[in-house]
Amino acid sequence: MSRAFLEIVELEDGSFALRRMEDEGEPLVEIHFSPEIDSFLGDHKVAIAKAMLGAGVQAAGVISKSIMEAEEQELQDRVLH
Repeated sequence: MSRAFLEIVELEDGSFALRRMEDEGEPLVEIHFSPEIDSFLGDHKVAIAKAMLGAGVQAAGVISKSIMEAEEQELQDRVLH
């Protein structure tokens, strides 16, 4: 994934989306709360959506870092001196 700035937006249907700031197209991730949970969370659903999306971005960063480290190690293992 590119290093573009990301933003969290509330969509017209009340769901939340993570998208690239310069891209009005398809969101990268969407969160939809059921009517029951929407009612339960009330005004707190924005905070919950931010926490969920933030945790997802953080986890993706950890995975990306480990993939890059594995690829670097693989390249080092191939070099013959």
